[in-house]
Amino acid sequence: MCLVACVTLALGAACSRTRPIPESAKQAAAKTPTGTTPPQTALPMPPIPVVPSRGSDTGVPVPQSATTSQVGWTMLDGRRARPADYRGQVLVLDFWATYCPPCREQTPHLIALQRRYGAQGLQVVGINVGGDEDRPKVAGFVEQYGIQYPLGYPDQAMSELYFSDTSAIPQTYIFDRTGRLAKRFVGYDTSTSTELEQVIKDALSAAAPTD
Repeated sequence: MCLVACVTLALGAACSRTRPIPESAKQAAAKTPTGTTPPQTALPMPPIPVVPSRGSDTGVPVPQSATTSQVGWTMLDGRRARPADYRGQVLVLDFWATYCPPCREQTPHLIALQRRYGAQGLQVVGINVGGDEDRPKVAGFVEQYGIQYPLGYPDQAMSELYFSDTSAIPQTYIFDRTGRLAKRFVGYDTSTSTELEQVIKDALSAAAPTD
């Protein structure tokens, strides 16, 4: 588990860690999904591993073709998935780790939202970003909270894209039925839960895309 420095801010408690931003992350920043909600209660995820690439000593850059709909993850059962697979549904991507208290606080709310709105087209997907040390703890976390929505682990390109501007977790992205980012939340507190549900309800009430 990584060490964090916790400070109390006017906007609420937050845990953060300052680390150098790799050049590949800077390149990805222009494409990073953005939102207007400032960090509230959050913890940093472990550093994204940077693997040297051919002709570059700055690490693997996010492919120029990578977008929020193209990058993806691997489900716990080994299946591959990406946001584009959920076109026609409202997709909630929740980036979390077992050691993260605000992630634990948010999980029951996400479970309730999936049960409440699943029949209307909502799909919550949990993306674990706790690193190799956290993966053995996922099964126990699922059992403890009774999680029934799918979980997975992100590809490196996905992590670099979604976390290029901040490594704080939890981060929650809501995509509407057309695949457009409706809202991004960084951190979680009592006010987040109300706004999160309202954004989901608004997205569900919108018409489904037509081909």
